[in-house]
Amino acid sequence: MLSLIVLAAGKSTRMRGRNKLLAKVAGKAMVRRVVETALSSQVDEVIVVLGWEEAKVRDALSELPCRFVVNESYEEGQSSSVKVGLNEVAEGTRAILILPGDVAKIDTRSINLVVEEYNRENGPIVVAAYQNKPGHPILLSKELFKEIQGIDEQTYGLKSVLTNHAADVRLVETNSENVLRDVDTPEDLKQL
Repeated sequence: MLSLIVLAAGKSTRMRGRNKLLAKVAGKAMVRRVVETALSSQVDEVIVVLGWEEAKVRDALSELPCRFVVNESYEEGQSSSVKVGLNEVAEGTRAILILPGDVAKIDTRSINLVVEEYNRENGPIVVAAYQNKPGHPILLSKELFKEIQGIDEQTYGLKSVLTNHAADVRLVETNSENVLRDVDTPEDLKQL
C-alpha cells in the first residue's frame, strides 16, 4: 500500500491574501489539477491535508475519490501537515509520498517513476529529480514514520530526515522541470 499525501493547508502568505491553491492553472484550480494527477498515478490512496480556507479547498476537490484530513495547527507550518497526513494513512502502508499542492504542473509519469524505483529497490527514500536537483514528490518508507512524527519547523521539517539519511536518498531523473516548480508568489503563478 502506497499513500500519497497532498499538502494543501498553508496560508499562501506570499500571494498577498489570495489562496494560490484555488488559482486556475489550465482552466482548473491548481489543487484539483495536482490531486487529479496524483489519483491517476500508481499510488493506492490520496490523502489531502486541509487547513486554511478548508471549505473552499474541499469544494475545489468535490467528487474526487480522495480522503480529507484537517490540520487544525496549519499555522505551525508544513511539518504539522506532514504529520497529520501520516496519521491518516491506511494500515499496512509501506511508504508515503509527500506532494505539496502547489507543485502545479506535476505529471503522473514523474510520480510513477518514484513509485517504480521504490518497488524495484525498496530503499527508504526516493525523490523525483530534474538534472540531479531534488524536487517532488518525496517517498519515505515505513521505517522512517516514527522519525517523521518528530519533525518540526525549527529543525527544518522533512529536510532533517533527508539529511539524517543522506546516504539512502535515491534521486530519480524525471526529465521534467515540473518536479522542481512550485508556486509561492504572484510572479510564479504568471510564469506558469
